[in-house]
Amino acid sequence: MIPILDWQRFASGQDRNGFVADLGIAARQTGFFLLKGHGVDPALQREVFDKADQFFALPPAEKESISILKTPHYRGWAHDGLESLDEASGMADRKESFNMGLDLAADDPRVLAGDPFRGVNQWPDLPGFRKTMLRYYDAALALGVKLHRAIALDLGLPEHHFDSAFIDPLAALRVLHYPPGRDAKDEIGAGAHTDYGAITLLMTDGEPGLQVKPRGGYWIDVPHVPGAYVVNIGDCLMRWTNDIYVSTPHRVLRPKNQRRSVAFFVEANPDVIVEALPGTGAPKYPAIRAADYLQSRLDVTYNAPVPKS
Repeated sequence: MIPILDWQRFASGQDRNGFVADLGIAARQTGFFLLKGHGVDPALQREVFDKADQFFALPPAEKESISILKTPHYRGWAHDGLESLDEASGMADRKESFNMGLDLAADDPRVLAGDPFRGVNQWPDLPGFRKTMLRYYDAALALGVKLHRAIALDLGLPEHHFDSAFIDPLAALRVLHYPPGRDAKDEIGAGAHTDYGAITLLMTDGEPGLQVKPRGGYWIDVPHVPGAYVVNIGDCLMRWTNDIYVSTPHRVLRPKNQRRSVAFFVEANPDVIVEALPGTGAPKYPAIRAADYLQSRLDVTYNAPVPKS
């Protein structure tokens, strides 16, 4: 059972303790919950889907001009079959995506220095696309930071403990398109995997396919609540909490009809040291920089080499 939580219980101040307790239970048991009442403009959510549809309808040659393989910073178009999220299966994911990160100018010192994950975004030549995606990136990041305040309280930390960890983050926005595959029983939309970061905020279009496998359990379908986010704990936060929170395997089956989703991966600043939080017991993992941890996970995901800095 994946719980549905109402953010307004926390944001309004009317039931902060109850929301924090329910979030903590979900983070410890399933690692997934649905979040409504989050305050992100529904019109902006719809606009992101509209712009994504326009992008994926472009001819392959136009999308190829901003291929993710042209940059070492994981930004741009990832073609169908480029990724294998379930390395053990040997199956390539049947999906394409557009990926962007923190928007930096070409003359930003971090870009000029070739810092990992600090490149310029690649943009298609579509009116309003860049503006819409940047607006949404900011809105999703703001929500992610606020959610970490409830997470901090659940873990017995000061409410704003995580704020400074998400000032110039590795956070990434990814819009995805899964082509239909009515007879493709031996194919997968996205292979079984856990997410790499702190938390993920996922919008879906209602087309079935997303499944979760609670630890020790069976694959279950994730329900669709219009406008709500599917929120899940990522591996980095599981590590940060010393395995108090759980990052749960999930997958996307090959859909019968076209499926679209929008994932926002809330990642920390590159130099944040991920180590067992205070009060979580003896560390189970060595300390690691957030950027180094993310790179280690991405290196095994792609079926073609992404150029290094």
